[in-house]
Amino acid sequence: MIRVLLADDQSLVRAGFRALLDAQPDIEVAGEAADGEEAVRRIRELRPDVVLMDIRMPALDGLAATRQVTGDPRLEDVRVVMLTTFELDEYVFEAIRSGASGFLVKDTEPEELLRAVRAVVAGDALLSPGVTRRLISEFASRSKEPAAAGALTQLTEREREVMALVGIGLSNEEIARRLVVSPLTAKTHVSRTMVKLGARDRAQLVVLAYESGLVRPGWLG
Repeated sequence: MIRVLLADDQSLVRAGFRALLDAQPDIEVAGEAADGEEAVRRIRELRPDVVLMDIRMPALDGLAATRQVTGDPRLEDVRVVMLTTFELDEYVFEAIRSGASGFLVKDTEPEELLRAVRAVVAGDALLSPGVTRRLISEFASRSKEPAAAGALTQLTEREREVMALVGIGLSNEEIARRLVVSPLTAKTHVSRTMVKLGARDRAQLVVLAYESGLVRPGWLG
């Protein structure tokens, strides 16, 4: 059973999400929070698998709450999905930097929300190639020089190759086709790379791929 916590200051939004999620045989809503401070308290109390976190909330906004969650070693298994009003929300970049596993717009289709919840539990990130392009573009505009690539020395040549492909937004299946390997082999390489670099999920691999200079904005076309 996937346990979800809803953090949004609008009770109607929480009620809608709860009705949808609780109707699924493999998902249950473990709790709710109306602001960031309450969200952090409830997350520490309930240890949900996934948190649907609104970015704009009173007392403590979703970004600050997410940083507290992802910075707490006791909550390393909790995955945070940020909720935004618009796909090009100015805070999407900061959400990924804060450790969020991805983001969803609030008017997303019900099937997409359910897929997203299941995806982050499986270790996938909610980053489409289009979103990845915008994130990398944002990195390009905000970073003068890539960070030192020292951390990448512990990766094998194949793992660096796989990380670069994750960085440009490819799925495990797409990576497998590109490298002519099985999807399971591609997933294994991604998992080992995440472990070696201490990345929570694929979203953080995208961040690290750019910050290390392994991925350049021009690669995305």
